[in-house]
Amino acid sequence: LIEPSDLAKIINDTKAPKPIIYSIGTGGNIKGAIQIGAAEEKENLDKLKSALSKLNKNTEIVIFCGCCPFENCPNIRPAFNLLNEMKFTNHKLLNLSHNLKADWIDKGYPMNE
Repeated sequence: LIEPSDLAKIINDTKAPKPIIYSIGTGGNIKGAIQIGAAEEKENLDKLKSALSKLNKNTEIVIFCGCCPFENCPNIRPAFNLLNEMKFTNHKLLNLSHNLKADWIDKGYPMNE
């Protein structure tokens, strides 16, 4: 897991190397994130797989959904399992324990315009 405050700090630091951030849900978009769509849908999981196939296996990757608490989210597991199956070694899940609004937007963290 990566904490929202830690990712926000990285995004806001113009000198920090940036991870590739994938939005695997249907909600708002964190600044710099690539919108994949709900990973529970095969077409979107295939879209993620295609994007990942172009990357080095040790690329720093952050995935997030934020539609609901983790235990209810239909999108996190398929995407995280795909990263594991493809043998990625440096991927994290953004710790949005409630949802994107409560854990990111309401805290004023950076969003795409």
